[in-house]
Amino acid sequence: MKRKNQSQSRKEALLQGNEAIVEGALRAGCRFFAGYPITPATEISEMLSARLPQEDGTFIQMEDEIASLGAVIGASLAGVKAMTATSGPGFSLMQENLGFAAIAEVPCVIVNVMRGGPSTGLPTLPSQSDVMQARWGTHGDHPVIALCASTVRECYDITIRAFNLSEKFRTPVIVLVDEVVAHMREKIVLSDDEQVEIVDRIKPTVPPEWYIPYEDNPRGVSGDGQLWRGLPIPCHRAHARHPGLPHDETG
Repeated sequence: MKRKNQSQSRKEALLQGNEAIVEGALRAGCRFFAGYPITPATEISEMLSARLPQEDGTFIQMEDEIASLGAVIGASLAGVKAMTATSGPGFSLMQENLGFAAIAEVPCVIVNVMRGGPSTGLPTLPSQSDVMQARWGTHGDHPVIALCASTVRECYDITIRAFNLSEKFRTPVIVLVDEVVAHMREKIVLSDDEQVEIVDRIKPTVPPEWYIPYEDNPRGVSGDGQLWRGLPIPCHRAHARHPGLPHDETG
C-alpha cells in the first residue's frame, strides 16, 4: 500500500467559520443539502453546491426555508445524512417541520448562523438572539440538542458532533453560530489521518416484510438502560409510516 506523506495527509487551511462547517459536514458523511441562500449563512450553501457533487452527493436550492427542511427530512428518511443552513428569519419558518422531525424521530442537522432581528432585522450584524427559539420555537414539549461554536475549529468539530448525535439519538440537531464566528478566519489543520469518530445509522438486517421502523436496537444510552429505536431506511424497500403523531414501533 502506498503511504501518504505528511503534505498529502495534512492540510493547513485559512478558513472562515462557514467554510469549516462545510468541511465538518462532509467529513461526517453529509451527502444531501437543501437550502435557500440567506446572509450570513450563504457561504455554506455556495460551497456545498460545488463540493457535494464531487462527493456523489446532492445539492438542491429550494424556493424557501419551509421546503428546505422538508426536503432534508425526506432525504434523511431515504437513508442519507442531510442538513440545511439558514439564519434567524429562515429558522423561524422551519419551526413546523422541525417539530415534525422531532416527533417522527428523523435525524438531520440544521445550522443557524444568527443575525440581528426581529423580522428581516440586521442581515450583516451579529446576534445570539435565537437561543430561546432553538429551545422553544416549535410548539409542544420535546427534548432539543443544540450546539454552539465559538471558534472556527469548533465549527468543524461541532458540525461532526451534531451529525453523530443526530444519528445516535434519532433527532434533529441544531448548530448555532453567530455572524462573527461564521465570517471570522483562522488557520486550522485538517488531516486525512486524524482520528474522528463518525456515527452511522443502523441498517436493517431483516427482509423488508419483517422491517419495523421504530423497533428498539442495541444502541443505548449510558446509565439508563434505554434502547434507541432503529433508524428508517425506506431504500430497503420496506413499507414504513412516519407520522406527526405519537406512534408505536410500527409507526
